[in-house]
Amino acid sequence: MKFSRQTTLRAQATVAGVGVHSGLPVTLTLGPAPVDAGFIFVRTGLEGRDREIQATAEQVIATDFATVLGDRSGPLVSTAEHVLAALRGMGIDNATIEIDGPEVPIMDGSAAAFIAAIDQAGIVNQPAQRRFIQVLKPVSVKVGDSFGEIRPYANGFRAEVEIDFTNPVIGQQSYGFDVSPERFRREVGRARTFGLMGDVARLWSAGYALGASFENTVVFDEERLLNTEGLRYADECARHKVLDVIGDLALAGLPLLGAYRSVRGGHKLNHAVLTALLADRTAWRVVEGEVARRTTRGVAEVGSGIVGGRIAAAYGPGVS
Repeated sequence: MKFSRQTTLRAQATVAGVGVHSGLPVTLTLGPAPVDAGFIFVRTGLEGRDREIQATAEQVIATDFATVLGDRSGPLVSTAEHVLAALRGMGIDNATIEIDGPEVPIMDGSAAAFIAAIDQAGIVNQPAQRRFIQVLKPVSVKVGDSFGEIRPYANGFRAEVEIDFTNPVIGQQSYGFDVSPERFRREVGRARTFGLMGDVARLWSAGYALGASFENTVVFDEERLLNTEGLRYADECARHKVLDVIGDLALAGLPLLGAYRSVRGGHKLNHAVLTALLADRTAWRVVEGEVARRTTRGVAEVGSGIVGGRIAAAYGPGVS
């Protein structure tokens, strides 16, 4: 975990593809953003004018099959999790995400194309300390047989996922790692989204998965993997769930100092845990880079900063 200055992109980089649920063609451009801006989606191609939306938990309006951001007028950007995972996983603090359609392109079903776009654009330091949300006590949520928890962690941000599918080809898998740009690129960045052939008809009838194909989705039936090229990792399904976690928790507005564990979860659970954490003002505080460096070594200090563009008080034990 690096506790240095904030970062943004040096230049713009563009990717183009289709939305996995809408099936519509879409172009997405990553670009620089000012200090403390966070991640800002700029939706173009609308009648009238472009519209901006901050990528924060408050802007999530749906989590059924993807993470959807919107406002009072309705949804603006769907399937935001993979590009957000790439930005957070690669250590970017501030970026604009310009998109000319209703859904982030699925590309190959992983974050690889967005990582490549970040490499093309380049990363530059900015003249401000990086800020973090430091988790001070465990916060957990149970939804049916799904369980999620975020807890204090001394070594930066850790993501752990356990999945348990009745499908015998997927079955039980788990994966966890301490997130860094190098490990994100190597261990989860290429893990693709996955699905079951038996669910396709139901999803199509509900208006989902209209752009899904073997080029962007790992598909299983009850007996085997259907993609002829095979898996990229033996536990690719669990790794992709970790990728989703990193993208969904990027909606905290700042990088997290804590460990997140998900059991049989998904976007809905990830959002529920993040919302519960942010709602409990005794469970977190905002710290700047140098303070974060010292507190992860066991020195308790109070910091302050900005979350989602708003001034956030610093909370810690005995502080109200």
